[in-house]
Amino acid sequence: MKLAQIFESLVGPDLAIRITAYDGSSAGPENAEFGLNLKTPRGTTYMVTAPGDLGLARAYVAGDVELIGAHPGDPYGALQALAGDLKFRKPGPLALARVMRDIGMEHFKLIPPPPQESLPRWRRFAEGLRHSRERDAEAIHYHYDVSNRFYELVLGESMTYTCAVYPNSDATLEEAQENKYRLIFDKLKLKPGDRLLDIGCGWGGMVRYAARRGVHALGVTLSSEQAAWAQQAIVEQGLSEFAEVRFSDYRDVAESNFDAISSIGLTEHIGVANYPKYFGFMQERIKPGGLILNHSITRPDNRTRTKAGPFIDRYVFPDGELTGSGTIIAKMQNTSRLEVLHEENFRHHYAMTLRDWNANLVANWDEAVAEVGEGTARLWGLYMAGCRIGFERNMVQLHHVLATKLQLDATTNLPLRPWWEP
Repeated sequence: MKLAQIFESLVGPDLAIRITAYDGSSAGPENAEFGLNLKTPRGTTYMVTAPGDLGLARAYVAGDVELIGAHPGDPYGALQALAGDLKFRKPGPLALARVMRDIGMEHFKLIPPPPQESLPRWRRFAEGLRHSRERDAEAIHYHYDVSNRFYELVLGESMTYTCAVYPNSDATLEEAQENKYRLIFDKLKLKPGDRLLDIGCGWGGMVRYAARRGVHALGVTLSSEQAAWAQQAIVEQGLSEFAEVRFSDYRDVAESNFDAISSIGLTEHIGVANYPKYFGFMQERIKPGGLILNHSITRPDNRTRTKAGPFIDRYVFPDGELTGSGTIIAKMQNTSRLEVLHEENFRHHYAMTLRDWNANLVANWDEAVAEVGEGTARLWGLYMAGCRIGFERNMVQLHHVLATKLQLDATTNLPLRPWWEP
């Protein structure tokens, strides 16, 4: 069998996409809008030695596979079409033996992955305990210290790498990111003179938003490049009196008695086993009556495995873990004196955010490739488009959980109903 026919035998004959390969073979409808072109023998080896999304990602990032009908900065349409077709069937022993014979045994020998790939979990474990300070710092460095300029090209003026909140379907990305910060600011009942701690602050978007409104805001990040960019922005925007971003582990923050704490997109990196210490830290650093807002990606239920799949773990978020919003709420409730007040799901907003990030990457493709290389740019296009599909299909969600630290007598001075606007 030729390569395209082998592929067809593994996924079924009713292909909606067009499959072509370097040996001249093809399968699927000739007039298909989207297709997959296997360009090199190395791509075959990647897909054979790591069946599924990891092998396909290796071949795609390395340039050995291309998606036909879609820009590499936004392969959303092609991935949607592929997702409908790529339902691999495990072949029987005789069929597997024939596939191995026709492909050639040389393709079943492991070869080095693309340079963008992180170490496998067992190698990372050998070099440091999961979620130790050193290993957390390395994981954050891997994902966030790609290039500040690259992130500017993808994220836009807000320089915000977390889910936006769209006030309406026609809002721009910048309007939606500003609205997200406005919503969190309002949920935390912040006012001039208050003190805010933003854990995992990224490029300081929440810190600067709060500082412009007279709030003394401290942000911490494990990314040195984020911290440097944020501090420069604080100086340039004349916010030094109110804002500070530190290159620091949040666990090293010694200050306490904050009026509010925000954690926007950090919980995914903490590790579920560390939630009690994580929320315990917040409880210790906030004053009685203060408010905590946790913004994080979640699973759609509380039963699914927490660890990320091989593609996300190797190429996007090493050591990342996701769980259901119910687990997060339970861990917060189990923290002494924390009372959960409200939770909200922004799943569809994250799909829209990713759509707009992909559009930015397409618009700035040549400069992005010049900045980080084509392989990394292709990786980010693939990752963001794939995540968009995940949010649209309810494979992942995005939740806000709002809590308060009770007074010793369990009283609060909060309004009886939510005080913020949608």
